[in-house]
Amino acid sequence: MQEIADAAEVSKMTVFNYFGSKEDLVFRPVEDHFGDAARAVRERRPEESPWEAVRRQLLEMVEARDPAVGLNDDPIARQVRELVMRTPVLMERAFLAAQKKGTRDLAALLAEETGDTMAATVAAAMLSAARNAVIEEHHRRIDAGESADTVAADAPGRAERAFALVEHGLGDYARKA
Repeated sequence: MQEIADAAEVSKMTVFNYFGSKEDLVFRPVEDHFGDAARAVRERRPEESPWEAVRRQLLEMVEARDPAVGLNDDPIARQVRELVMRTPVLMERAFLAAQKKGTRDLAALLAEETGDTMAATVAAAMLSAARNAVIEEHHRRIDAGESADTVAADAPGRAERAFALVEHGLGDYARKA
């Protein structure tokens, strides 16, 4: 924390005023994305199902080359990801915060709309799994040395395949009227 404070030319206490812990330095910038899937479903278009909304949002983020969907080959961003992946406390927080909170929020939204908590939980898990699988594939390929441009070029096809699996399992579940 002292090195960060020195680099920012502020006191260590100032850093702690903005970031309560070292882990917050890593996660605060991406916390808004933990609820992306729930936001896509909440703001979906008329006649659009939850799986269509999450797929559309993911494709829009791919097109925009949003780092939140793993399409970033910036060396610093890659180093932060590597740090998270090899640091157990960061990895646990990443899993709990991003995966569980995002899925839980999505399930709550779907349950509120449909009144069926169990099916909403299943649907949220499937949607989150499809989205996360695509994002993890982006990271895997870039970590293996492919450029973000190359990975982005065929990302829409990957997203279509992942959500086709969800579509056949969810069909018209919770389609917004």
